[in-house]
Amino acid sequence: MKRTLSILLSAILLCASQFAGAQTAPKIGGYAITTLKTSDVEGANGGEAFSVRLIRFYVTGKITPDFDYKFQAQLNGTPHMRDYYLEWVKYPQFRVKVGQFKRPFTYENPYNPLDLGLGDYSLGVRSLAAIAADRCGAATAGGRDQGVQIQGDLLPLGEDGHRLLHYQIGVFNGNGINAADNNADKDLIGTLQLQPFKGLSVGAFGWLGNWKSGDVTVERNRWSVGAKYDKDNWTARAEFIKAYGHKVSEYDAQTDTWSGTGVADAFYVNCGVPVNSFLKIFVAYDQYRDQGNEQTRHSLYSIAANFRLHKNLLLQFSYRYHENRLLADPYYNELWFEAFFRF
Repeated sequence: MKRTLSILLSAILLCASQFAGAQTAPKIGGYAITTLKTSDVEGANGGEAFSVRLIRFYVTGKITPDFDYKFQAQLNGTPHMRDYYLEWVKYPQFRVKVGQFKRPFTYENPYNPLDLGLGDYSLGVRSLAAIAADRCGAATAGGRDQGVQIQGDLLPLGEDGHRLLHYQIGVFNGNGINAADNNADKDLIGTLQLQPFKGLSVGAFGWLGNWKSGDVTVERNRWSVGAKYDKDNWTARAEFIKAYGHKVSEYDAQTDTWSGTGVADAFYVNCGVPVNSFLKIFVAYDQYRDQGNEQTRHSLYSIAANFRLHKNLLLQFSYRYHENRLLADPYYNELWFEAFFRF
């Protein structure tokens, strides 16, 4: 592991040195999240535990005024690359990105963990945008994949010149991060968002693709609609996600049949209210139905107090109440304390 970590750091620093003659000097930074969780769930998930949730290191910069680049590695656990891409940014109306980066699916997926407000992504985004293990069976990808994407902002409005229309569309391998493609198919993912005034965005997202494991291929077709508001430190997000396609685990090779419904859905509502210059309270309701029915519903009620002591230091205390009907005892409570800091 130490050898792998050394190789990753050396590669990032080498890239940074190679780009030292660029239009701007490389920016080197990082962030970490430490967590203390306690739960009344019996068994392996119960009790109290300290953990280092994330340690990430990144390099960003420009190669001439027209090209941006980013490299980001995760250093805890098994060290690995999270992002590496080059983006042509000459025109705000049409930009091109190639490499490994966040898929343009759901409003929440692109958020940095420090900015979520409740310490973690919603249940549906974790499973249906592959922040965690994807519902179909694909491994955790942090919402990322390898591919090429175009995006832009069109039709400036008002005195502030904000753009009315934002679009993104990309073609991706479908296999997630740091993995070679294993079939000839590609995933098509995109979004169209309207911003009638600065701070408010209403959008739709679509994903057409599949995922292959061994000899089994499952569809991965999904859509989402939502809205977000972010102005004067008041924030709100809401999304609904629908997914079509079975899990690989639902296929029975002996009978050539599938179990399960082949659908899933989720929605969440998240609101952040500033109390003063350093304290902000977030509340959220989050629901995920693994088979699109009430028998598989997991509901999560959350409240969190965020103390921003510095622009690079955030302390968060949160309470989470679960009703997970897939468990024998569906009701349980969690308390989280997290410290977010970056440099």
